Amino acid sequence: MCNQCNYAELLASAGVRATSNRLRVLGLIGAAGRPVSADEIHQAALDGGPLDRVTVYRSLELFHRVGLIERLKAGGQAWRYHLVDLPHHPRHPHFYCLRCGQLACLEPEALILDLKGLQRAFPARIQHLEIRLEGVCPDCLAQGTAEGA
Repeated sequence: MCNQCNYAELLASAGVRATSNRLRVLGLIGAAGRPVSADEIHQAALDGGPLDRVTVYRSLELFHRVGLIERLKAGGQAWRYHLVDLPHHPRHPHFYCLRCGQLACLEPEALILDLKGLQRAFPARIQHLEIRLEGVCPDCLAQGTAEGA
């Protein structure tokens, strides 16, 4: 798990009871280092003992509803999940590889967005911001699988 996050405290601050299963699911999301699918979370959770797939989905829905995680689309129909803007997990752009399907986190400094300028130019209430770049990742480029992309 991320050693900088107190998941029990995060759950409590969101008004959610910190059960062992919820702590496991939230910890796996925080420790993944990239947005992960429900199946990936379920498979990783099984390493720590039995965990029902329905429990994973219910936990993800709860965490999303109370604002602890965000859902991202990354090809196909499956959502990918990651922690919202927190001190140890700042808001950042993502890169989706059109070849291998991986969704990678980029450093926050990789792409600077002037939100105040955007607010001046378009005075709306922004409720969600997702920046996703698409292309061919370095691993696929190195393997020479970029043809046709």
